[in-house]
Amino acid sequence: MENNPSSSRTDRKTIERNRRNQMKALYTKLNSLVPHRTPMEATSLPDQLDEAANYIKRLQTNLEKMKERKDSLMGIEKPPSNTGMSSGRTMEGFRSPQIEVREIGSALEVVLITGLDFQFMFNETIRLLHEEGAEIVSASFSVVHDTVFHTIHSKVGDSDQVGNGAARISERLKKFVHDDSAF
Repeated sequence: MENNPSSSRTDRKTIERNRRNQMKALYTKLNSLVPHRTPMEATSLPDQLDEAANYIKRLQTNLEKMKERKDSLMGIEKPPSNTGMSSGRTMEGFRSPQIEVREIGSALEVVLITGLDFQFMFNETIRLLHEEGAEIVSASFSVVHDTVFHTIHSKVGDSDQVGNGAARISERLKKFVHDDSAF
C-alpha cells in the first residue's frame, strides 16, 4: 500500500470540488423552482435560500387556507382545539352523530353520520333494528376525512305493521343517537 500524501490531497480536492459542484447544481435547481418577483439578477446564495424558505412558507399557508375552504364547502366543521375533552381524547374525529330514517314501502333506510370516535353507534343501531324485528338487507359505510357515513337498508315486518313499526324504530333510533351524542 502506497502512502502518498500528494495522492491523498488530490483525492480530497477532487471530492471537495465534486461536492461543491453538486451543491451548486442543487442550489440552481432550487432557485429555478422559486418564482422571482424581479428578473434574474445576481442574488447571493443566502438571499436565494431565504427567498425559497419564504416561498415554501407561503405555499404551506395557502394550502392550509385551501383545506379550510374545501372543508367549509363540504360542510365539515372544524372543532375547537382540544377544549372540553378529558382523559386524553383529542378533538380529531369528534363530530356529533346525526341520523336520518326514511320509510320506503316496507323498507327502512337508515343513514347514520358519525365521527371516527362514534364507531360503536353502527353496532348499536343494528342491534336496535334487530330488537324491533327489522331484517337487515344491506349495510355499508364510507369514510370522508374524519366523518363516517353508514347506510343501513332493512325490511320491516308485515305491510299492516310497517307504518307503526317504522315510526317506532325511527323514534328509538333518534332518541338513541341524541342521548349518546353527549359523549
